[in-house]
Amino acid sequence: MFQVRIHGRGGQGVVTAAEVLSVAAFREGRHAQAFPSFGSERTGAPVVSYCRIADEPIRLREPILAPDALIIQDPTLLHQVDVFGGLIKDGYILINTSRSFEELGLGEFAEGFRPERLRTVPATEIALKHVGRPLPNAALLGGFAALTGRISLDSVKAAIGDKFKGRIAEANAAAATAAFEFVARETKEPADA
Repeated sequence: MFQVRIHGRGGQGVVTAAEVLSVAAFREGRHAQAFPSFGSERTGAPVVSYCRIADEPIRLREPILAPDALIIQDPTLLHQVDVFGGLIKDGYILINTSRSFEELGLGEFAEGFRPERLRTVPATEIALKHVGRPLPNAALLGGFAALTGRISLDSVKAAIGDKFKGRIAEANAAAATAAFEFVARETKEPADA
């Protein structure tokens, strides 16, 4: 089972991101489960959502305490909430920012992880360009597909099409594609540079 925890703030599409990721997994013939966890339901409050992906039925129903991957939609949470709590040592981290881990004050922390599994992507900027709104969730799912290889970009785009229609679906699929390409390019370059 592959477990993903998504951190963000209310109004950023954190819950939708987990739902779309689970639908993408279903489209690939896998079992998936998505659910949120939040206290205050106001815009801007910290929100966490979860997604499990497996090849067999999923019986667990509790929050994900030891994720295989983290998607952090809002970098302002990095030093306010324990977003990294329980992350497995070989885990993946994808952060919505144009800054590096070092610039975020996470250089020393990152040394304990495999560098090829740690990426940042300017998902909000990508969303503004393609969607016209600062909603980074679809872009981050495209970046997640490139970083982990656990789900295909085609499945992410199809799941976006299931959730949204018309121009909104097209714009979010374009954002996912742009982020996928950004992360794929970044994943290849640092090791060779």
